[in-house]
Amino acid sequence: MRYQSSDPYHPTLIPLMISAEDALARLDERTNRHVVEDGYRERGHFFDAAAALWVAGELVHVEDLVLHDAHMDARTPTHELTIAHSVLKARRRIWLAEPGWALSVQGLAALRGEQSATADPVDVPPPQKRQIADSPDREPERALEDDGDSNPMAAEFAAIDAAIARSQRLLDAHDQDTLEVAERMALATAREPEGQLGLLFDEDWDEDARLDDWRQMLSAADQLPPCLGAALLFDAWDRKEPLRRQHWLGSLMVGAYLRTRGKVTTHLLSFNTGLKTIRHERRRSQDALTRWSAFLEAMTVTAELGLKELDRLSLAKTQMDMRIRDRRSNSSLPALIELVLSRPIVSAGLVARHVGVTPRGALNLVRELGIREMTGRGRYRGWGVL
Repeated sequence: MRYQSSDPYHPTLIPLMISAEDALARLDERTNRHVVEDGYRERGHFFDAAAALWVAGELVHVEDLVLHDAHMDARTPTHELTIAHSVLKARRRIWLAEPGWALSVQGLAALRGEQSATADPVDVPPPQKRQIADSPDREPERALEDDGDSNPMAAEFAAIDAAIARSQRLLDAHDQDTLEVAERMALATAREPEGQLGLLFDEDWDEDARLDDWRQMLSAADQLPPCLGAALLFDAWDRKEPLRRQHWLGSLMVGAYLRTRGKVTTHLLSFNTGLKTIRHERRRSQDALTRWSAFLEAMTVTAELGLKELDRLSLAKTQMDMRIRDRRSNSSLPALIELVLSRPIVSAGLVARHVGVTPRGALNLVRELGIREMTGRGRYRGWGVL
């Protein structure tokens, strides 16, 4: 579909753009000098992943996401929780990569899960076959007949070699059959649309072509200020919908693009945390100017929420450091502080695994540190910084 963009320099957008630019610059500068920079960045991954599902109309609890990421689920993971964890892993992968990687063809292919399909297959040498003449089963036995008198075990060794040769031929035949089946399945998958009889997905929906069209907007976005360029890319993604099952990837591209432009370099912007505060009617409006205004406001809100989060973490770290001022040098409390500042919520099991103590010892450490309990449940308790 053809994308119709708004006038990026419309008088209505200029004040919103200036506000977003200033707020993001302030957040980036403060994060760069903050003592809890690493914890703020890691917590942002969790909050943004949960907010991405909220924007899509699904509810995922942050505490469930933390436990699922640690492979310590309190209950069976839901489909929504699995998607939120995919968002979390994608954010981490984007952050650990080079700034422009996520916007490249290779980066988008990897984030879509196509890295294994595009990578060159590993060359596996074929099984080494025995060179057996005429009668494969009897040749090893004949080879040792002359030595039968001098070696009493020759017959047994010949029988073992013959059994190995038969087993190798069976394995080779099985590998060939497996390869043929895999090739037929791959061809069938390539020919047939996803979904049963094409009822679930549109057969004419060409994701590769839509992604190429979206990437062509990068040159136009580079001609604009960073926030306006990010708004252009996100609006184009929202209108084109290049990926049906990973529509949430568009919000991650906002943070990746701002990082590429050097606007936000200390962390990957948690754009969804601000976007979820904007009314759905504005985010999905038919008027492009209304949508752009909503996206710029979301960037400003994201920056304001980030500054408040830094204040919260700074105050919490100061209070916890005061509690362990006179502790011994080998105390486990500093490790617990590091964990609490890097997770929205922690459980006794998570503390025990990270710090290396027993669950009973984890409860004692939490009590000594004075962390606020957030769940209020009897069977499942969690603590964190509010």
